[in-house]
Amino acid sequence: MLDLARLRALHAVSVHGSVAGAAAALGYTPSAVSQQITKLERETRTTLLERRGRGVALTEEAVHLVAAAQQLLAIVERAETSLEERRGLPTGRLSVGAFASAARGLLPGVLADLDREHPGLDVRMTEVDPHLSVDLVAKGVIDLAVAHDWDIAPLPAPEGVEQAVIGDDLCDLLVPAGHRLAGRDGVRRAELARERWICQPPGTVCHDWLVRTLRAAGYEPDIRHQAEENHTQLALLAAGLGVAMIPRLGRGPLPEGVVAVRMDPVPVRRLYALWRTGAARRPAITAAVAALQGHGARVGLRWARGT
Repeated sequence: MLDLARLRALHAVSVHGSVAGAAAALGYTPSAVSQQITKLERETRTTLLERRGRGVALTEEAVHLVAAAQQLLAIVERAETSLEERRGLPTGRLSVGAFASAARGLLPGVLADLDREHPGLDVRMTEVDPHLSVDLVAKGVIDLAVAHDWDIAPLPAPEGVEQAVIGDDLCDLLVPAGHRLAGRDGVRRAELARERWICQPPGTVCHDWLVRTLRAAGYEPDIRHQAEENHTQLALLAAGLGVAMIPRLGRGPLPEGVVAVRMDPVPVRRLYALWRTGAARRPAITAAVAALQGHGARVGLRWARGT
């Protein structure tokens, strides 16, 4: 009989593309994941992974086995959900993925509350790119994701994934204190054509949103500096090297020499909690979503209209 833990390890390698990525997602060491795969190869008398440069690739047989593993893991999830539902209490492990500023500005209070109020619940958080989070939920790699979209770029939710709104995060234009716009009550996007921009690298949600937003205003943004972390962007702003549009959640206090200016209209990104339909009845999911919505209001998220 095939071992479920070993199938889970192979499935994680398939999703994350590497043994190291699978290990990080499962909370194991890379060596432990490799051992699980080796034992599975012995059980199946089949080569499952092949070396490709510095990484690995799944063999054709492994791809078929992963498809079967995904179905088995879904069955196990339904069984676990049924047991937890019968108990009526949030229990077991709940894996949560969150994008960087939510992991910093929202999740600490949520995790502390869940840990205190539900001692039978084992919550594990991982920081994930919002581009990837929906797919990670759909494939069963994480149980719950905190993701976001922007007013001009809605978040797609595939079949089998449900979502609930956590709240709206408002975004400000940040400029050096001596900037020509620093004293303004409001700034329209069309007024920013001559600015030098600081933003996240290409391929990130915030970078793509900035480019699409300013193109819609009629011009191509002059992006001078790119940095993943908000704190790095703030340091560049304090040095007078450009302007940036940065959301409020997880931003922290502005450094000396940096001023926030209201945009007109105000850019908004909406935060969501996402989970698989098969796990919708889990008390753990219900408790986590309620905690996210409650803490969203406490950290300044605006309750989304129409929700």
